[in-house]
Amino acid sequence: MPYDPEKHHRRSIRLKGYDYAQPGAYFVTICTQHRACLFGAVVDGEMRLNELGRIVRDEWLKTAKLRPRVVLDEFVVMPNHVHGIIMLVDDDGGRGTLQRAPTIERFGKSTSDSIPTIVRLFKSATTRRINQHRGTPGTLVWQRNYYEHIIRNEQTLNRIRRYIVENPLRWHLDRENPN
Repeated sequence: MPYDPEKHHRRSIRLKGYDYAQPGAYFVTICTQHRACLFGAVVDGEMRLNELGRIVRDEWLKTAKLRPRVVLDEFVVMPNHVHGIIMLVDDDGGRGTLQRAPTIERFGKSTSDSIPTIVRLFKSATTRRINQHRGTPGTLVWQRNYYEHIIRNEQTLNRIRRYIVENPLRWHLDRENPN
C-alpha cells in the first residue's frame, strides 16, 4: 500500500515540549496487541501469572537494576496489560545537586532514561523473551503505543497506587477485560 499522509501519520500522545527524562513520577499502562490475555488470569480478585506473565514481571523489575535513575513503585501485571509507576530521580541519586539540560525526545532519536525509551526497551525485551518462549519470532506482543500520566502531587500518587493495587479486584469491571 502506498504511503498516504492522511492515513499513515503518527501523532504523539505525549505532552508537547515536556521533558520525559526529568525527575518525577509517571504512571504508565502498556496493553497487549488486540488486548489478548497472555499473562495469566484473575482468580478470586488475585492475579495469577503464567510463564509469560512472569517474564513481564521479571523484565519490569529488571528495569530498575539496569537504570540507576529509575525507581519502581507500585505495579501490576494483568492478563492483557501492565500498570506501573516509574520514578525518575536525579543523576546524583536524588540529592538534587546536579543541573541537567532539558532533553526532549523526538521520534527516531531516543533519549537515555526517558519514559519513552524505558517503555520501548521494556516492550522490546519482553517481546523477545515471550516470542522465544512461544517459538513465535516476530510476533507482536504489545500495542504500538502506551498510556502515560505525569504524577504531579502526593494525593494523585496515592490514588494511582491504590488503583494499581486494587486493579485485580476490579478486573470484572475493567474495560480492558474482554469478558
